[in-house]
Amino acid sequence: MEEIEHRRVEVNGINMHVAEKGQGPVVLFLHGFPELWYSWRHQILSLSQKGYRCVAPDLRGYGDTDASPSVDSYTVFHIVGDIVALIQSLQVENVFLVAHDWGAMIGWYLCMFRPDLVKAYVCLSVPFLRRNPTVPTVDSMRALYGDDYYICRFQEVGKVEAEMAKVGAEYVLKNILTTRKTGPPIFPKGEYGTAFNPDMKESLPSWLTSQDLAYFVSKFEKISFTGGLNYYRNLNLNWELMAPWSGGKIKVPVKFITGELDMVYTSLGMKDYIESGGFKEDVPNLEEVIIQQGVAHFNNQETPHDITNHIYDFITKF
Repeated sequence: MEEIEHRRVEVNGINMHVAEKGQGPVVLFLHGFPELWYSWRHQILSLSQKGYRCVAPDLRGYGDTDASPSVDSYTVFHIVGDIVALIQSLQVENVFLVAHDWGAMIGWYLCMFRPDLVKAYVCLSVPFLRRNPTVPTVDSMRALYGDDYYICRFQEVGKVEAEMAKVGAEYVLKNILTTRKTGPPIFPKGEYGTAFNPDMKESLPSWLTSQDLAYFVSKFEKISFTGGLNYYRNLNLNWELMAPWSGGKIKVPVKFITGELDMVYTSLGMKDYIESGGFKEDVPNLEEVIIQQGVAHFNNQETPHDITNHIYDFITKF
């Protein structure tokens, strides 16, 4: 890990922390919530030894990257703008893109807005989300799962932060990272409670060491969860902003990987969308879908070697 280089890059009006290792074609990694560049530690070390330049930023509002104070500074245009500026700073024509969770959503938008910058995309956990032309995103989720669905609970500024602060960053991170509960996360009213993981064990799973957890905790104790939560608070605004792209297709070559226990795969009709052909219709160059048996949401950390091999096998085609 000490071989990974760290630097700060000025992009799109903010200073972004970037972890980097290796020489060769760029593989750009985008993390999700509540994560950091560190989520890609295994892939960075492995792929940098295979002839790739691995680049993993802390996204806006996370880790050692600047956190804009206003909620509406976390729209997809802001976040994708950060990534476009980062790619341009690397002085390359395009990159291999690998992304997970919220990073995956940003990845889809990057592919839609700037397909010229992405040679191929390995997407983890979150498939392309087709825009409903009549119902805003959060409204449709509330209609489906009610006010206690986690994304609905995240909407009010400061409220869930206060609930998380009561149990502490270590509890929140351990609770989310280790969950294997399928289906939509529903929070109890007025408290964080057991939240994502009602079956949280005292011990950590083999793939998450106490040192790993401590690194995540050290960063979120410093910056809080507000930056990451602000992504969710812009879902309805993103829905408005994305009207010109309604019905648009993703033309970049894609490989999609998720776990059969993933909370995204097992809610919001995702399984049917992926298996019925809707996903392929929206992403015509979707080349492969991998469903990992017995694997949950954080598959890049839970099955690092498997994910690395899937990435390598795909990007070596291009």
